[in-house]
Amino acid sequence: MSLSTSTSTTKDDSSSASATAIASDSASASSEIHIPAEIDWHMLDKSKFFFLGAALFSGVSAALYPMVVLKTRQQCSSAQYSCVNMSSAIMRYEGFRGFYKGFGTSLMGTIPARALYMGSLEVTKSNVGSALVDLGFSDTTATAAANAAAGVTSAMAAQLVWTPIDVVSQRLMVQGCSNSNSNNTKNILTNLNSENYRNGFDAFRKILCADGARGFYRGFGISILTYAPSNAVWWTSYSMAHRFIWGTFGGYMGKRDEGNLVNGFRPDSKAMVAVQGLSAVMASGVSAIVTMPLDTIKTRLQVLDSEENGRRRPLTFVQTVRNLVSEGGLLACYRGLGPRWASMSLSATTMITTYEFLKRMSTKSQV
Repeated sequence: MSLSTSTSTTKDDSSSASATAIASDSASASSEIHIPAEIDWHMLDKSKFFFLGAALFSGVSAALYPMVVLKTRQQCSSAQYSCVNMSSAIMRYEGFRGFYKGFGTSLMGTIPARALYMGSLEVTKSNVGSALVDLGFSDTTATAAANAAAGVTSAMAAQLVWTPIDVVSQRLMVQGCSNSNSNNTKNILTNLNSENYRNGFDAFRKILCADGARGFYRGFGISILTYAPSNAVWWTSYSMAHRFIWGTFGGYMGKRDEGNLVNGFRPDSKAMVAVQGLSAVMASGVSAIVTMPLDTIKTRLQVLDSEENGRRRPLTFVQTVRNLVSEGGLLACYRGLGPRWASMSLSATTMITTYEFLKRMSTKSQV
């Protein structure tokens, strides 16, 4: 699971400077759209920020976890199964708990990884934005560049903590059901890894014994290659969608009020959430489609093994790609796209609104 789908990805909304530019760029908009001011790192009560953040995002992770389980099992299966068939098989033979395999392990890693992500995001965004403004760049350009840089660096920092947790939790996710009766159900719920794990601690011990410390960083390189461009694509798409929606909305308000609105339009919280959510869904769709093949390869590298002379060995990148090609080529790389898109969309929408709420709850003074 990724912090972007999760997985991901925690994301911040666009700044007031870019929103004002959006409104002014709309030729037909005679009224300015006033967006609440951006909250910088130095304005936050750090202890409240991290404590409330851990509680809020743990709840979000719990709500979205079943989709991560479905996505992971679909990515690792050698055959194509629909979400409906897989969900019904899990519910029938494993119950509701089947959708939360590995959740305890995942939650243990989510809290420190999320803290590292949020800290890196805010520090990078604040410092890069200020530096670019000092160099003479416009507020809009500085904000866009700072957000992109913050998204990439925070994702890379979080992967240092998240990759080991991802390896363990995903192996628990793909463990099959031992009491299924029909052949079809056995195929769907088969154990996709050659090992059996009782819990997260047992998985940790077995991975350490079999592969050493390096075993916890299987797929680390491709995780960076997946999440760094994924964040870059997400932020670019989100910025474009955000600009388009507010620009169109500003034009509509200008035509409706025929230039008589002197103080400008100030959107309420519902309008803000609606625009953020719609922009996040659009950005998540683009990001999921672009980065899905890399995410599938990453998941298989972290979960599956090969057998050579009776010995279990980690799959290589070349072996993984060859297996996917033999199973269906590019289409095989897109198994689990539906759950991943849904997970990313819901996660991004929830995270971006929750994150803004968290920042406003954590300010040292009223902003």
